[in-house]
Amino acid sequence: MITRTLTKTLLTYLKPGHVLALFGARRTGKTVIMQTIIKTLDEEKVLMLNDEDMDVASVLSSQRQETLTNLVAGFEYLFIDEAQNIPNIGASLKLLVDTQPDVSVFVTGSASFALRNQIGEPLTGRSTFFYLYPFSISEVINGLLPAMQQLPAGMYPQVYLAENLNEKLRLLESIKNGYLLKDVLQLDNLKDSLFIFNLLRYIALQIGNDISYSQLASNLNTTVKTVQRYLDILEKAFIIFRLQAFSRNLRKEISKSTRFIFWDNGIRNAIISNFSPAENRDDMGKLCENFCISERMKKQSYAETFSSFYFWRTYDQQEIDLIEETNQKITAFGFKWGDKIAKAPRAFSEGYPDATSKPSTE
Repeated sequence: MITRTLTKTLLTYLKPGHVLALFGARRTGKTVIMQTIIKTLDEEKVLMLNDEDMDVASVLSSQRQETLTNLVAGFEYLFIDEAQNIPNIGASLKLLVDTQPDVSVFVTGSASFALRNQIGEPLTGRSTFFYLYPFSISEVINGLLPAMQQLPAGMYPQVYLAENLNEKLRLLESIKNGYLLKDVLQLDNLKDSLFIFNLLRYIALQIGNDISYSQLASNLNTTVKTVQRYLDILEKAFIIFRLQAFSRNLRKEISKSTRFIFWDNGIRNAIISNFSPAENRDDMGKLCENFCISERMKKQSYAETFSSFYFWRTYDQQEIDLIEETNQKITAFGFKWGDKIAKAPRAFSEGYPDATSKPSTE
């Protein structure tokens, strides 16, 4: 079994009178982490619930003190899986924490903004949020070479651990159609699954390239406002995230542009139906870049390092794949597929002499 980086960290935040929330896309291993943590506790003092039990959901959404008190009587830990589907869960958890301060609460959710808003506002100062992503390279470091070979299939746990390519492809299709797109539609009561798919497909084919909202709107025959709304939802569903252009007003810097990164290469390739092996692809450079950027963001997230991320490009096509800004310190990362080592362009080095540059080998 592969040990997840977050497990030890989560244990340190599991404490009485506090709500610990773990967000992430479905099939990234949230339930497995929850079960792993439960095994470290006195299981007789653990109450494990999920959203699929309608009676449980009714009790948890009741907002009645006596009902909630009876629910957790005799337990020290309350675990709730996929809590975003339970109505009024935030208010109920606040009431529970207020009246049962000796109970530690751990919830998971696949829809970050809905559950976070429900929990965060009523439990300010008494809740902590973490995000779980597909396997990181550090979690499978003993299998580094297979991980790099798996760039096209991605790092979703079940996919990574599948024994053969056909099984990996079947799982990716299941995750894409049965979970991710389903979650996206549910997030904001959306109906147009074809539009969402076309939007994702367009972004997937432009991976690593600058994309403008007006360009997306024109290609999809819709408005910029609609595009921005759907992109925001896709981010909150943990499918993509955006990088803005980094600019401090140097000459020739591009300042108003956006790139979209997929949290997982496998999902990206499932959307465009391209699972060709690495040696037969013409997009391995972009897949490598996408993989390395997402890996860096996972690492910083798990380390609780609060950074801002960008890309850098000039009008004469000098560029840096990833700019990381932490406590006003700038670090530039370049990623290359193959033997070449990426170096920061001279214009960047001269414009930002205090910045640190790191090649892809690091």
